[in-house]
Amino acid sequence: MAGTGEVMAAGVPGARGADGLPRHGVDRVTFRAIAGARGGPEAVRLLRSGQLSKRALLLLALRRAAPEHDGYREAYARVRALRRDDRERWEEVLLRPELDAWTADCLRGAAAGSVGQSVPLGGLDEFLHSIPGPVVALECDGLRWAPTIDHAGPRRVDYGRPPAGPLLDAELALWEERLTGAWDILVRRHRRHAQAVAACVSTVVPLRPGPGGEVVSAAARRAYGAVAASLPGEPALLALALVHEFLHVQLGALLDLVPLHRPNGPAVYRAPWRPDPRPAGALLQGAYAHLGVADFWRAEAEAGAGTGGPDRAHREFARWRTHTLTAGETLLGCGELTASGVEFTEELVRTVRGLGAPGE
Repeated sequence: MAGTGEVMAAGVPGARGADGLPRHGVDRVTFRAIAGARGGPEAVRLLRSGQLSKRALLLLALRRAAPEHDGYREAYARVRALRRDDRERWEEVLLRPELDAWTADCLRGAAAGSVGQSVPLGGLDEFLHSIPGPVVALECDGLRWAPTIDHAGPRRVDYGRPPAGPLLDAELALWEERLTGAWDILVRRHRRHAQAVAACVSTVVPLRPGPGGEVVSAAARRAYGAVAASLPGEPALLALALVHEFLHVQLGALLDLVPLHRPNGPAVYRAPWRPDPRPAGALLQGAYAHLGVADFWRAEAEAGAGTGGPDRAHREFARWRTHTLTAGETLLGCGELTASGVEFTEELVRTVRGLGAPGE
């Protein structure tokens, strides 16, 4: 890759593909910024555009896979009309986090011949008309974020943990309170991450705590724009979960454009933060998200903030910096990364090393 403007994705930038949608690429400068978790809203806009095209193509593929399904044909026509008449609303519908997983399920059903039985294609109308939950309008120091709390949507994605909900009004009020506190922390101490979260994350999905009552969080590969989490007792932990899971979401969107590793095979590698070894793709996801965790705790230590004070933040920073470096070095030695994946991981490792210690 010789040149800062080189595009790193299949296809020709600016060209048009099926259904008139653009081909997408990632320039090298933006690619490296994403690898260092510093791409910001500009990188989010690029990846968001890729997600719009991906979802439009999935809907088109489903239209072609089930041409005789009247309900889907009519709903698809309405979605197409929105693209022409109300672009903002069209984007809002296509970027509903659960649309990707729903369309993929329908395509599998079409391939198996079960469309209209176990796979109701008329469900596309739900994305046009249903409201998954209340919107929380947040503002701090001029930076706005208005996520939806999806606690009762009809097609919530499987995040690997049981969802909480539907929630009572008092529970929703507590979520709004915690989100307000988390947003204040992000904006005032982690503004770069706050800007990226505001540009990408449209939906917060409440989860039940872990079996021992521990705070949990998750992101789903086919749910761009959504972060799932249980409600922590302190806003700082919710702010941390937003940074951590946003990076999972961002890396998933990048992987839709640029392959970073070969398909996961039987080989697995030690992940310093969990007891079970992981395939290369999962280890890359973890290392990238924990770059954000290390950066979060470094800023908390700098500010002398958070429950437990700066000592806790220093300990957490040192722990996650070491874990992330170890995972990055394992990835660079595993032989399963593509050339782009090697460059991505080298930049990730370089960024973690550059964090230094708080105060340096």
